[in-house]
Amino acid sequence: MTTREATSLLPRADTAVIGEYTRSASVWAAVLAFGAIQWPWLLRSLHGGTLAEKHALLDRLDLPHDALPYLGSWKADTGLLRLLVEHILEHKPRLVVEFGTGASTLVLARALKLAGGGTLISFDQHPDFVDATRQWLDDYGLEAELRSAPLAPSPDGWPGLWYDHGPLPNNIDLMLIDGPPWTIHPLTRGAAASLFDHIAPGGTVMLDDAARPGERVVARRWRKLRPDFDFRLDKSGTKGTLIGRRHG
Repeated sequence: MTTREATSLLPRADTAVIGEYTRSASVWAAVLAFGAIQWPWLLRSLHGGTLAEKHALLDRLDLPHDALPYLGSWKADTGLLRLLVEHILEHKPRLVVEFGTGASTLVLARALKLAGGGTLISFDQHPDFVDATRQWLDDYGLEAELRSAPLAPSPDGWPGLWYDHGPLPNNIDLMLIDGPPWTIHPLTRGAAASLFDHIAPGGTVMLDDAARPGERVVARRWRKLRPDFDFRLDKSGTKGTLIGRRHG
């Protein structure tokens, strides 16, 4: 399966990328409990946006209408992608870091090119996704630093797993969090907070799927942990996006 293909309701599971991680009884309980709560959201998330919205997005990027064949499910929807394009064209970030490679990578790379250039570093735990996305970008003359990063136990006491990404640059202008999947643990994306010091003053973090119950808990914790960020929930699109701006 590549990022250009239709996807199932649940994210892909692959024990090869998570090493010796074993879910405890409490982790299984959290996954099952949140899954029971958020199944209506999961069904809504299958809708990635209307065809007209997708075509309008691609027209703005000067890309053909078949550049994004499938959206929705655990892929980005048009609401998030539109936010990313608007942000990049307005703020012209020089360094963007993304966790969770896919359709958003293509959109970020193209928007950066239209905005005058910039560096995009994108991480994913699936090496085949990384290779497929690299080819996808190459088909449209786009470039990004795509890196395969296995998942490892989360830092700073967060449950679940986080990317074993190695050293990251400072002064990140935009950080997009679109992984790992909630089926590892509903709060697993909270570990991204360990990287917030790498975000430049005035920089932005965006968390996809922010309307989900787990991400709402994450957002509350982030607000308490990082008063140097202003967070707001954007409800455009089917999944919601948490947007945090670091004080300048």
